[in-house]
Amino acid sequence: MNTQVLMQAANQARGLAIDAVHKAGIGHLGLPLGCAEIGAALFGDALSHNPSAPRWINRDRFVLSAGHGSMFLYAWLHLSGYELSLEDIRQFRQLHSKTPGHPEFHETEGVECTTGPLGQGVGNAVGMAASLKIAEATYNTAEHAIFDSRVVCLAGDGCLQEGVAMEASSFAGHNKLDNLILIYDSNDVTLDAQAEETQSEDTAARYEAMGFETETIDGHDIEKFLSSFKRLRRSANGKPKLLIVKTVVGKGIQEVEGTWKAHGEGGAKFAESARKSLGLPGETFYVSEEVRTAFKARKAALEASYAKWQKTFQAWQSSNPQLAKQLKEAEADQRPDATTILSWIPAFEKGKKMATRAAAGDVLQPVAAKLPRLNTGSADLFGSTKNYIKDAGEFTPDNLTGRNIRYGIREHAMGAITNGFAYDGLWIASGATFLTFSDYMRPSIRLAALSKLPVFHFFTHDSVGVGEDGPTHQPVETTSALRLIPDLDVIRPADGEETAASVAQAISRTDGPTALILSRQNLPDLDVASADERRKGTLKGGYVLRKEQGSLEGVVIATGSEVHVALEAAEKLGKGFRVVSLPSFEIFDRQPQDYRESVLPSSCTRRVAIEAGVSGLWFRYVGGAGKVIGIDRFGLSAPGDLVLKHLGMHADKVVETMQGI
Repeated sequence: MNTQVLMQAANQARGLAIDAVHKAGIGHLGLPLGCAEIGAALFGDALSHNPSAPRWINRDRFVLSAGHGSMFLYAWLHLSGYELSLEDIRQFRQLHSKTPGHPEFHETEGVECTTGPLGQGVGNAVGMAASLKIAEATYNTAEHAIFDSRVVCLAGDGCLQEGVAMEASSFAGHNKLDNLILIYDSNDVTLDAQAEETQSEDTAARYEAMGFETETIDGHDIEKFLSSFKRLRRSANGKPKLLIVKTVVGKGIQEVEGTWKAHGEGGAKFAESARKSLGLPGETFYVSEEVRTAFKARKAALEASYAKWQKTFQAWQSSNPQLAKQLKEAEADQRPDATTILSWIPAFEKGKKMATRAAAGDVLQPVAAKLPRLNTGSADLFGSTKNYIKDAGEFTPDNLTGRNIRYGIREHAMGAITNGFAYDGLWIASGATFLTFSDYMRPSIRLAALSKLPVFHFFTHDSVGVGEDGPTHQPVETTSALRLIPDLDVIRPADGEETAASVAQAISRTDGPTALILSRQNLPDLDVASADERRKGTLKGGYVLRKEQGSLEGVVIATGSEVHVALEAAEKLGKGFRVVSLPSFEIFDRQPQDYRESVLPSSCTRRVAIEAGVSGLWFRYVGGAGKVIGIDRFGLSAPGDLVLKHLGMHADKVVETMQGI
């Protein structure tokens, strides 16, 4: 496609953005207009992808980290021939459209990840780049290279000001992810002001210090952009790339271009004059036949390139049947069900006390041996979170197939990078940190839930039982805060067998993320029920751990480290008291009504729940007549057992409370 046609396409993409935002009455025009030449160069020439096979495993991944500029992406996906019609463009930001305000994974063909919260897309792109590096090392052979793609991420000042982007960029530089090209739209403007009001650093120098190769160019010079981009794309020097493109925000709307007023929809009211200045006709949502014809030819060329790759892929399949089988399963995200995974995990030694973090680490070993797609990581805490896969090596530039990823003290980036692995879809990804630090990665967890990403995290040191580290490290509100995120499964197991089922459930889940809430302190083996009963009950989110003898007089409900307290209390209360272990509210609530009724019969209103955390969410299970023993304050610095006792986490408190109902 020649430069003249690319310039026409750039201006017509500007027109699509102006018309869509003007029609909707809301949206962001700054980036779609300022980066139009970049879009023309990428989608008209430089990117390797196939609109007819949007999830082709060797496509270049394009991530719009600055997701507020969604009309940039929608315009170029439409022109490129993805399943995104002109009518879809007209329905920008409307109910049930394929063109929501920010790009959403699963909603729109060609959208690689859900973006909008600034900086997240940078972390996602880093995760994709790591995913592809592992794929290259795992699947490419001397005879056939089936993976050689790049991850291209477009970000703005807002993205690079967010800490998550810096954390992720540091990880990328340290791990030499030279298949990552980060395009920085440097337009000297943020949403609320000129950029000089809030930043003055040398971005190129900062990225060079993190191990990136950098270059700064005029973002409106298509020929220069293509020359620089293609050189960086070919470069395999162990350095991720930062291409700084100097652009004019809102270019084409003369009344606001170059100012912060161009960031949002402020320029849309000048749509008519903007069309004239861009050389566009009065017709709205206009695309010329010349541009349509050029992009059809580009699509045909991309399909021909894809067909050539298919021949290489078929030859690779014939030569590597076992690898081909593994890759096919990965592409389809085929995972064993939880029951199958549990069959790989031996029962724990009866009567042995252990922390559920240690139990999870033990469980991980036989499962990882069976699932080569499974990797894990930790925020500089493998020794504490216990989720290190033994004899599997560490992911480094010299050992790309290592399955243990050292994220450093970068929880937020860990969440975003893990999401990137899941968006890419080839690996089963997990991370780990202390539960209290999950707050650092909450935006990433929320986006995983919104995008239904099958990631999971080991969150250890789960309560005031942490002890001497004190209230800064003793989460009391955090488990409940995680439970408030829709579509996130939160599981807090009480012993080794419940932990085995929790890990199996997390790995087998394909429609959303899971948070495993694990103890630092040792907990007793709950052998009042068989290992099989505890495992099966945990897979249902809740179950009767101790059945009453005779008439039911009351129910004690607990999770995690308080379940053994509930058992002790029931023994003191008498034979008529039932103990329910409720490791996961979300999974339990998905069970049929008759099962839930069998566990928590509505006829029994005499109920007490106990958990070492805030009490608010528990009232849905104890009802109006029931009581909750929780910790609605911050903790204390003292030995864990003393803190738990001081704050009411003991059997006598349960007995006293039940007797008062």
